[in-house]
Parts: sequence; structure tokens; C-alpha cells
Amino acid sequence: MIFSKTLINWYSNNKRNLPWRTTTNPYYIWLSEIILQQTQVAQGLPYYRAFVNEFPTIFDLAKADESKVLKLWQGLGYYSRARNLHAAAKYVVDELEGVFPNNHKALLKLKGVGDYTASAIASICFNEPTAVVDGNVYRVLSRYFGIDTPINSTKGAKEFKALAQELIDKERPNVFNQAIMEFGATQCKPQSPNCFECLFQDSCVAFQKNAVTNLPVKIKTAKVKKRYFNFLVFLDGNHKTVLEKRKGKGIWQNLYQFPLIETPHETTEKTFGLLAKEHPLVKDVDFELLLYNSEAIVHKLSHQHLYTRFWIVKTDVSLPNGVPTSQIRNYAVPVLIGNFIEAFNFQ
Repeated sequence: MIFSKTLINWYSNNKRNLPWRTTTNPYYIWLSEIILQQTQVAQGLPYYRAFVNEFPTIFDLAKADESKVLKLWQGLGYYSRARNLHAAAKYVVDELEGVFPNNHKALLKLKGVGDYTASAIASICFNEPTAVVDGNVYRVLSRYFGIDTPINSTKGAKEFKALAQELIDKERPNVFNQAIMEFGATQCKPQSPNCFECLFQDSCVAFQKNAVTNLPVKIKTAKVKKRYFNFLVFLDGNHKTVLEKRKGKGIWQNLYQFPLIETPHETTEKTFGLLAKEHPLVKDVDFELLLYNSEAIVHKLSHQHLYTRFWIVKTDVSLPNGVPTSQIRNYAVPVLIGNFIEAFNFQ
């Protein structure tokens, strides 16, 4: 098909020089794809290099402590990706003797690997003609063909997958998939696409109908939830503080944080002081409570906004299981906590 050939020719002349494009090793391709989920290349590239340097093989990643994996991931967000990455590495090593699955169907059995990632690995590493469909591909196809089916609907997912599968170059699926993703990332961008220098200008339906900014269509998601976090930064006379490991399936699973009191809304210093007095670490002992930031720090996640305050709790009582403040940078923490640790002058 002319579209596919034109796209591949464009790619051969315009592709970025990225380290995962110099290999077909499935471990490196998988690593890059997981890191680049929900992450721009510019942000993800240093993380990719750090992971390859720290874990040059899947065996190295599999035997690593989860805490080390999470620490290296710190700042990328969506930490379930890191936990799934580690779990999948263990599966490949323990169950598959370190041999990576070599087809789309088998790749889907890896934790954290969906249709898109499985298609990318299968095509790039094993030349299987299975089309990738990510945000870039949705955007290119919806604009070029003038498709207004919502991309986050069941119908849209099936329609765009079928179209991409129809378009894929069966002889060069590895090149085609990378070409269409690259075109969406660098040419047919979400904002301010370079339409007037686009090779598809004469045949793009959205451009011809002046509808580029209207596509792709996405169904509005649920309303963002507001949550109010109050972190207690304990400090005792021995230069120790307290960090807790988050449990359960909520945000930041298995990451460390300062003890947290969540309130239904923003609270006054007086009211929060009464809440702090009930905390087991300082109940019935003297302590000094200081508000670090009077204006809440708003930390935005995909479906919730965290209105965050840090409260400094000074006490002369030795903290049980206290962590030396000189060592807190060794713990894997959410970026919100990490930013506070860097800004606060721990003694």
C-alpha cells in the first residue's frame, strides 16, 4: 500500500538515533517499551540507560531486590510498571530459563505486557506482522483517514487495531511499526503538528477538512478526585526520622513515605494539631509541631490530585525504628516525597 511505503521511506530519512533502535534483543526492546509507556522519550531515555547499566541482562534484573528497582524508577511515576517489570523478569528467568517469548501470544503472558507492547516486541525482535496501536498511532490514523470513533472506546480499539493490521507492511513489520510511531511522535504531534510540511498533506482527510485539532476523539473520563495528604516528618534528638512502606493496591505500592494522615479536606493548624497528638509515635509525649508549607503542594496523578502539606514533628523522645536522616535518600520514595527530601534541610 502506498501509505505504508511512503511512511517507511519517511522513517528511513527522519528517524531519531535512539539506543534501542540499534538492537533486536528482546530484553532491551521490552525494557524501552515499558519505560516509554506514559513517558516521553526525552524523560525516559536517561532511565533506560540507567537500567541497562545497572541490569545489563534479564538475569540481573530478576535477581535484584524490588526496592532497588523502584529506587531506580523513582521520578517516572506509574510505579506498577516497575513492579510488573520486575515480576516479568523473574518469570522469564525462573519459568522460561531466561529465554524471552518470541511471539505475540506468548508475550501477552508477561505481567504488564498488553497488546501494544507484545506487538512492538514481536514485530521489532521477531518480525511478526502484528500492528502496534498506541497514542501516536491512534492520532496518525484518525487524522489521515478522518476517523472520529473515540479511541478510548471498545469499538475504537477494535477499529484502529484492524486498520493498523491492514496497513502493516507484511515484509517489514518491524520497520513499519517503528515508522508510524515515530511519525506520530515527531511529525503528527498532539499539539501544533507540522501539517504544512507533511508528506501526507494531499491525502490526509483531517487536513483537507480543517479538522486536525478535532482528532482523535476521546470520551471524557471520570472527574478527578481531590485528596488531602498530611505527612508527618518526625525528627528526634538522634537525627532520626520515620519512613513507612505503603501497602495494598493503592498508589505508590511498596514505596516509602513519611507517616500520613489523610483528611477529608484542608485543615487548620489548630485542628491538625489535635489529630497529630493522637499519632502513636507521639501520643502522651511532648513534641513541637511546625507546618512546613502553608500553601498545599498539588501533586497531580491521572485520576486524582493530592493536596499535600508536610508537618515537622520535633521530639526529644527516641523514635522506634527510626531511620537516620543521612540515609533517607537510599529509600525508594514517590517523587512528591523525594522533592521534599531534597528541599528540606535535614541535619
